[in-house]
Amino acid sequence: MLKGLPFQVKKMIFSLVPTFADKNTASISRRIGCGIFIATWMYFAGCDLSGAQKSNLMPNWWSLRPIAAQAVPEADEELYHPIDRFLSKERHARGLEAVGPADKLTLLRRVYLDLIGLPPSPAEQQAFLENTSADAFEQIVDQLLDSEQHAVRYARHWLDVLRYADTDSRMTAAPGIHLWRDWVINALNEDLPYDDFVQIQLTGRRASERTRMSATGYRSEREPRPGDMFALGFLARGGGKGENAENLAINAVDTISSAFMGMTVACAKCHDHMFDPVSEIDYYSMKALFDPLVLRKVTLADAATLMEAGKVRAETEKARAPLEKKRTDLLAPYKQRLYNERVAMLPADVRAVILKSEKERSVEEQKIADDYFPILRIDGGKINAILPDEIQKQSRRLEKELDEVNESLRSEPQIPVFYTVETDPVREQEKSYILTSADPSRPELKNEVKAGWPFFDGDVDFREGRIEAFADWLTAPENPLFARVAVNRMWQWHFGWGLHKQSSDFGRQAGLPSHPALLDWLALEFVKSGYSMKYMHRLMVTSDAYRMKSNITPAFAASQKIDPNNIFLWHFRLQRLGAEPIWDTIHLAAGSLDLNIGGRSFTPDSDDSSQRRGAYITRGFATNRDVTPQFLQTFDVDDGRVPCPIRTQTVTAPQSLFLMNSPEVESASARLASRVRKETANDLKQAIELTYRLTIARPPSSREQNLALDCLEGDAERLNHLAWLIFNLDEFIYVR
Repeated sequence: MLKGLPFQVKKMIFSLVPTFADKNTASISRRIGCGIFIATWMYFAGCDLSGAQKSNLMPNWWSLRPIAAQAVPEADEELYHPIDRFLSKERHARGLEAVGPADKLTLLRRVYLDLIGLPPSPAEQQAFLENTSADAFEQIVDQLLDSEQHAVRYARHWLDVLRYADTDSRMTAAPGIHLWRDWVINALNEDLPYDDFVQIQLTGRRASERTRMSATGYRSEREPRPGDMFALGFLARGGGKGENAENLAINAVDTISSAFMGMTVACAKCHDHMFDPVSEIDYYSMKALFDPLVLRKVTLADAATLMEAGKVRAETEKARAPLEKKRTDLLAPYKQRLYNERVAMLPADVRAVILKSEKERSVEEQKIADDYFPILRIDGGKINAILPDEIQKQSRRLEKELDEVNESLRSEPQIPVFYTVETDPVREQEKSYILTSADPSRPELKNEVKAGWPFFDGDVDFREGRIEAFADWLTAPENPLFARVAVNRMWQWHFGWGLHKQSSDFGRQAGLPSHPALLDWLALEFVKSGYSMKYMHRLMVTSDAYRMKSNITPAFAASQKIDPNNIFLWHFRLQRLGAEPIWDTIHLAAGSLDLNIGGRSFTPDSDDSSQRRGAYITRGFATNRDVTPQFLQTFDVDDGRVPCPIRTQTVTAPQSLFLMNSPEVESASARLASRVRKETANDLKQAIELTYRLTIARPPSSREQNLALDCLEGDAERLNHLAWLIFNLDEFIYVR
C-alpha cells in the first residue's frame, strides 16, 4: 500500500496511524488512507516535510529579525504624540483623512470601560466636564491605572491568553487555582515588570532572586517571595496525573509559545511545521524542557489548623467505623442473595467469568466482568425492597446515627490546597524522545532529543536548571518576539485590532503587520520602560488615535472607501463590551456590585456572592456537564480549554434574550429604579437623567427626556421599565 512513496511521506503517514493496540483494522485503514492522501498532497505540492530548510527560513521572516530602532516620523501638522506621527504618515500616504476627536463623555466612558471595565459615575462624569485643564484626560488615565480595578480588568485579558479555568475535565489543578488568578491581579496592580511577570509564572522566582545563569544553568536556593508560588498555577493548570502526566509538558509548550512568542507549534507534534521554521525535533526539544515537571499538592494551613482538622477527623472516624461495620454486617446476607439471583440470570459463559476471582481472569474476561459490573451492583434503593421490616428499621436507625456522626465533620476546619509544580529528580535524569505515534508509552527510542527551543543561538546549557535558563533566554531584550508580541497584544486590547492581526501567531500564515515601524518602536519603548505594562497602556490611550470618534459622517466617505476595515486607524473602532463589563455595569448601575478583590470564583445563581465582578465568575470545562455559566457562553467567553488570544464578537438572538428576559436583568432593573427614586426623591426629570448617566454615562437628549416622560406617565414606579429599556439599547453594550 505504501510502496513507492517517498520516505518523508511514509514518515508522516506513520505519525498519523493509531497504536497497534487498536484492534479496529477498518479504522486503521481509514487513517492510513487519509494519511497517504494528505501527506502525498503536501509532498508533491512542494511542502517541506523534513525541516531541512529551517536555517534558511529563520532570518528572513519579519518577526524573527532583531527589533530595529525606528525614528519617530516628522509630521506636517502639530502632532505631539509619537504614535500619531507614525499613523499620520501612513494615512497621508494613502490619502486617508482622520475623523476628529470624540466628545468628552464618549471618551470618558470609553477609557473607563477599557481600563477598569466599569463606567464612570455621574459625579466622575461631571468632574471631567468641568475640568478644563489641558491634561484633564491624562489625569483620568493616571487615576484609572492606579486603581486596583484596572488590575482586575486586565487580569481577565491575560488569563484568557494563559487559558485560565477554575475547573477542567481532569480536576487536577482546580483546587486553589483562583490563587493563581489573584496572583495575576496583584502582579498587574503593582505593575510588575512584564519580564518578571513571565519569569515568575515559569519558575516561581523573580530573576533578581536567582544567581545569573551560568553555562550549567545553576540556580540559587534562595526562597522566593511569599505568594509567588501561586504564579506556578500557570504550569499546574495544564497538568495531569498518571497516564496524563505528559499533558503538563505539552500544554506548557503550546501555551508559552503562543502567549509569549506568538508561535503556533502544536502541529509539529506529529510532523515538521508546514510554513514556519519549527521541526518535529524542535517541538520535542521544547517539550523536554518541561518533561521533569510534576504536580505537587500544597496544603495552605498552619500547624495548629492541621492538627485541629486531624483531631476532628480522627474522632469522627473512630465513631463512624463501628456503625459502618454494623450496617454492613446487617445487610450483607441480603445483598449476597440479591447478587446471586442476578448472577444466576446471566448466560452460562458470562456467569462462569463472573464467578472467577480477579486473579484467575484473563484480560478479555476482566473486560467482560467490568461490562457487567453496573448490572450486578447492588445500591441502597434496590436492597431496601427485599429487607424484612425489622431489618429495615435497624438499617434506618444506623443510617440516622451515621448522619449524626458525619454532621460533626462540618465543624472540621477547611484546609485550602493549591497545586503547584516541581522538578522530579528521576524524570530530570530520563532522556526525552520524539513520540512518533503520539503515544507516550511508545517513544521512538532511536530519536533522542536535547532540551532546547527553536531559534536559540547561544551557550546556555538547558539540561540543568533548564526552565530557569529558558526563562532568561525567553525574556531577554535580544529575543525579537518577546516584546513585539506583548505590545501588539496590548494594542489589540485598546483598539480592538492588533498592529499584527493575529496576536498569537507571528508566523508566515498570519502575514505581515500593518504598521511594522510603529510595532518595533513600541517594542523598544516597552524594553526601555523596564517592561512596565502601565507605561504602555498610558502611552497608547493618550494618543489622538485612541481619542477619535467612532461614528463616520458622509464627509469621510472617501476614507471609508479606501480603508473600509480601518486598518490605518482613521477613526476609532466600534467595540462590543465583553461579558464581564456587561455584568459589572448592570450590577454597578443597580448599586449592588461587590468590588472586593480576590477570593474564590462563584456561579451567578449562588446566593452569597452573585454580585461580585464578572472576572470572578466560574469558568472551565468538563466532559459530563457545563461548567462555564450560560451567561458567559452567550457573550462569547472561552472556557479555558485552550489559549484565547481574542474573543469572538458575535451578535446573536440569545444575547438579546438575556438582556430582555433574564431574571438577572429584571432584578437589576428593579434595584436601579429603586435607587433612582431614592436619590432623586421621585423627581421624574432628575430620575430619567440619573438613569441614563448610571447606565450609558451620558445625560438624555431633549427628545429622549420627553419620550421617557411620556412612557412614565407621571408614575415613578414605572422607572424599572425605563431601566430595562436602556439595558437593551445597543449603546449599552457597545463602546463608541
